[in-house]
Amino acid sequence: MSLFVLMCFDKADALPRRAAARADHLAYIEQRLEKVKLAGPLLTGAGDMAGSLIIYEADDRAEVEAFAAGDPYKAADVFERVEISAFKVTRGALA
Repeated sequence: MSLFVLMCFDKADALPRRAAARADHLAYIEQRLEKVKLAGPLLTGAGDMAGSLIIYEADDRAEVEAFAAGDPYKAADVFERVEISAFKVTRGALA
C-alpha cells in the first residue's frame, strides 16, 4: 500500500454546487475511512471552501483515480482540476 495526495481545486463558480453536493461527498468519504487518512477543504482567505485535500492509501494510482472519479463533487462539476501525487510520510502523526 502507498499513500497519495489529492489536491482538488474548485472552479471559480463552484461554491453553490459544492454546497449542494457536500452531504453526498462527506458520505462518500465516510464510507472509505479505511483508505482516507486525512481529508478536508482548502479555504480562501475569507474562509470559503475552494478545494479539497485528501491523503488516500491505495495499492496503485489507478485505484486513486477511480476514487476521485467516483466523488460526488466530480459529478457536481465542482473541480477545475485534481492533481494526484504519490506521497511518503517522514514526520508527523501518520509517520
